[in-house]
Amino acid sequence: MDKVYDYIIVGGGIVGISTAWQLQQRRPDASAIVIEKEASLASHQTGHNSGVIHAGVYYAPGSLKATLCKAGEKATKAFCREHQIPFEQCGKLLVATNTAELERMQALYERCLENGIEVELLNQEQLQQQEPNIIGLGAILVTATGIVDYTKITNKMAELFVTLGGEISKRTEVKALEETSDNVVVQCRSDGQPFQLKGRFLICCAGLMADRLTKMMGIDTDFQIIPYRGEYYRLAPQHNQIVNHLIYPIPDPELPFLGVHLTRMIDGTVTVGPNAVQGWKREGYSKVNFSAKDTVEMLTFKGFWKVSANHFKAGLAETKNSWWKPGYLKLVNKYCPQLATSDLQPYPAGIRAQAVLNDGTLVHDFLFAESPRSLHVCNAPSPAATSAMPIGKYICDKVLDL
Repeated sequence: MDKVYDYIIVGGGIVGISTAWQLQQRRPDASAIVIEKEASLASHQTGHNSGVIHAGVYYAPGSLKATLCKAGEKATKAFCREHQIPFEQCGKLLVATNTAELERMQALYERCLENGIEVELLNQEQLQQQEPNIIGLGAILVTATGIVDYTKITNKMAELFVTLGGEISKRTEVKALEETSDNVVVQCRSDGQPFQLKGRFLICCAGLMADRLTKMMGIDTDFQIIPYRGEYYRLAPQHNQIVNHLIYPIPDPELPFLGVHLTRMIDGTVTVGPNAVQGWKREGYSKVNFSAKDTVEMLTFKGFWKVSANHFKAGLAETKNSWWKPGYLKLVNKYCPQLATSDLQPYPAGIRAQAVLNDGTLVHDFLFAESPRSLHVCNAPSPAATSAMPIGKYICDKVLDL
């Protein structure tokens, strides 16, 4: 007789692995398996982000995003301490470079206080003292922000999951899903060979493929994943000490992304980015990418045209700066003027799996879909890596209450 797992978890990123690990802790007698289509865990959003442990500055008070991020910042650091994973609480400065940004900075400061985040307002002189190489009229200092390698965290949680009796099947791609009254049947392919798995409950944490899995299950949803490339540069090695904190601009509330920033990495380097460029391939990390399947799906989705129209001017600017390095550099020079185009060295891009509704609305908070025997994480935007442990707990609570 074929084995029937209690839980099948699709997706070996940090959210899927966190969920599997916590589920195995809470149901030690249950059988659980994680299936991941790549040869290694954390191959997509988890392994292509900036490695920041976020404090929850930007998120609407009371939102799931704000609550989970604040809990996640503490849980991530505690996990790293327990398992000797290097991290650094270097803090973050959000720098205002003009009077309009000063006004937005004050509103952002008030939001931080509402969210219970420890912050400090710095004037121009105090900013200069903290960061001699950064210019601005003022800044918000967020002391709780840190940096870490999320791939290391994911692999450690996977190790703990397996120690508790869980299974992980890599190079295993989902080809079809069927839900019956008793089970979910997962048709898979591994190394070219088809096979099937059966589970009493399915949890999908599939990131860039989240909408395709809900469609496979026949769940009626009104969103689609639209990929946005986040392109980075690494600063030349002589600039590894250029900043003491992470340096972020004050974000424009009319735009969905945070702007280009300077990020100290846990390996001692400093990156610049990311921007937000329309992607034409969901897993397209190189400079020139195109997938006919992904593009056709986008172009036939009315929400794509609406969101593109809503952010047309910003989208053109992002595309121009993607191909014209001086334009990209200008975004950094407004707060760090000594950097030159020759200082911007190649660094891998990331892809943000952004859920967009049919009406063109960008989904900013976490989004879930359900069927009687499945739960799908449809949108897990930044700071999902920071929030992975409380997200996993939240998913486990939902699953175990069903």
